[in-house]
Amino acid sequence: MRILMASCVPGRREGGVAGVIHNLGQELERLGHTVEYVFREDVLQESPRRFDGLRFAVLVAARILREKGKYSVVNLHAPTGFVYGLLRRALRRKHGPPYVMTLHGLEERRRHVMRREAEKGKAWNFALQNRLWHRLYHQPTFRFSIQTADGAICLNRETWSYLQLRYDRDAERVWYVPNGVEGRFFLPREFPPRLAPRLLYVGTWLDQRGTYYLSQALQVLSEKLPEIRLTVAGCFTDPLEVKAAFDSSLHSQIHVIPFVPAADMPALYAGHDIFVFPSLLEGMPLALLEAMATGMPVVTTETCGMTDVVEHEVNGLLVSPANAPALVQAILRLAVSAELRKQLGQAAQATMRRYTWDKVARKVEKVLALVMENGKPGSNGNERA
Repeated sequence: MRILMASCVPGRREGGVAGVIHNLGQELERLGHTVEYVFREDVLQESPRRFDGLRFAVLVAARILREKGKYSVVNLHAPTGFVYGLLRRALRRKHGPPYVMTLHGLEERRRHVMRREAEKGKAWNFALQNRLWHRLYHQPTFRFSIQTADGAICLNRETWSYLQLRYDRDAERVWYVPNGVEGRFFLPREFPPRLAPRLLYVGTWLDQRGTYYLSQALQVLSEKLPEIRLTVAGCFTDPLEVKAAFDSSLHSQIHVIPFVPAADMPALYAGHDIFVFPSLLEGMPLALLEAMATGMPVVTTETCGMTDVVEHEVNGLLVSPANAPALVQAILRLAVSAELRKQLGQAAQATMRRYTWDKVARKVEKVLALVMENGKPGSNGNERA
């Protein structure tokens, strides 16, 4: 197959979506396919602007239609594919290759969660103006991406079910395919009996990631465990801004690493004891999978893609979202029990051996082949959105 993979994100491997595309594309190439990548900087050269997503979608659609016959199938990460999908529907799918959408998570879930956070004064970037912009512009681009795709890959089961129930997508055109993890993350780990806890959070520093609750939890934990330390890594945010979210008395206990090269990530996980990921909504976070692969015991929230890979008290600890006291209790349990850390960490690593990128790529390969077969012009299945 000749595959085009595209998303309006920076192409660095350290990014979540870009990391997924690079890893998946690399494995598809090993299976004998040709993969071409299009990221934001390949199309848009100037500084970020409000309508970049729309412009990117238009330019990618034009590229696909202009280079007719170059690609067997295109895999466009939502909402990048909505313009191409609408054009292909208008042309009754007589032009251009079949379109497979990858949906990382639900915008409906984001709106629901962040509206609740805004009502509590804990979502500075989801005020009324932002909510209107999301509903009138951002949400429709995702909706059209979903409705016009020939097939959909969903990274968590919540999204997979929702597309069938809310968008009436046929079950044979929607697939649950989780993210994977690279083999280099499977490291040996020791679990010392006495611990001055070294907590690790990896990800962009956004309120939707539960950062308010992490701040509240660390305040309580520092009173119970004075030697506790927290590293915030890969946040792409100025360290002073990150530390400002915490009480000034905690600043000496917080280490911020705005950017971590992909090659250095295994060592970062190996140098910490407990992975904390209190996100309020996610698709299938790569950082969580990577941490589990290194044998880290993890504390995360019982929502979205986290529950697809973490089973409470089997291979990690789950807490309810937006619940700082529950976060505190889970971290304390791990901090005082080497046995529990070892039990959960080893189980987490064993779980991740089922989520390697080579296994994921073979599933995606089957999806793309099925959509190509069913997406031929004139076929009955292809005429249904």
